[in-house]
Amino acid sequence: MTTPARTGVLETLFVSSRPVSWVNTAYPFAAAWLLATREIDVTLIVGTIFFLVPYNLAMYGINDVFDYESDLRNPRKGGTHGAILDRGMHKMTLWAAGLTCLPFVVYLVIVGNPLSWLVLALSLFFVVFYSAPPLRLKEVPFADSMTSSIHFFSPAVYALVLAQAAWTPALVAIIVAFALWGIASHAFGAVQDVVADREADISSIATARGARWTARFALACYAASGVAILFAAWPGQLAAVLVIPYLIAVWPYRSITDATAHEATAGWRRFLWLNQIAGFGVTMLLIWYVVITA
Repeated sequence: MTTPARTGVLETLFVSSRPVSWVNTAYPFAAAWLLATREIDVTLIVGTIFFLVPYNLAMYGINDVFDYESDLRNPRKGGTHGAILDRGMHKMTLWAAGLTCLPFVVYLVIVGNPLSWLVLALSLFFVVFYSAPPLRLKEVPFADSMTSSIHFFSPAVYALVLAQAAWTPALVAIIVAFALWGIASHAFGAVQDVVADREADISSIATARGARWTARFALACYAASGVAILFAAWPGQLAAVLVIPYLIAVWPYRSITDATAHEATAGWRRFLWLNQIAGFGVTMLLIWYVVITA
């Protein structure tokens, strides 16, 4: 029987893993694997589950542990945006992240190849050291947005390498577009935390460059993502249309100041739902592509 204490621990770990964002890492792996192999097999299932839950618990759980001081000052923490972990949960969260990832990683290493091992190792390296010392890449302006983007496009790269897919210019264009989307999304997300991060003496692209510059940088990266996807194979070019809602969502904050940066949280909430809409659109395009290339 589950005790109340155990239920509380599981609930905290669940919130810490950001369930609303699970699909953002599982979907790229699953889609890339299916496109490369056209098969539903054990590796697809294991890999998708890994990038759905354990990967996100590691990524966000480690972040919540090492961002504790900043999160205490951040009014948006404690729900969809992540848990404020009691200090007594820190060690347990780190153990839970490692132990839940371990069996999946063992399987993926067994079925993989040297290049896939390298890509998986790099992906997990950036998951850990985005937040954890001594590197703590999230406090290195620009590297923070790059590393955050790696979190989301690396599962797709890993699936393609694991499946030994042929790298074409059109495929590279998709990954570049995805990477630019990730950079833009992190940058815009950092805007809302300018005050909390500065109070906690945490550096970021937004604290270094200011809220206004960072919001405009996000707009530029979203636009560049739309341009990059135009070099994908048909009907992938149509995904450029999916960038437009992100541009519309960020545009009102193009002149935001550091003092009013907290207002960007409203735009960030819309961003979380835009991901679901964009995901649906991408799925339709992928189905169309599979049908015409079958």
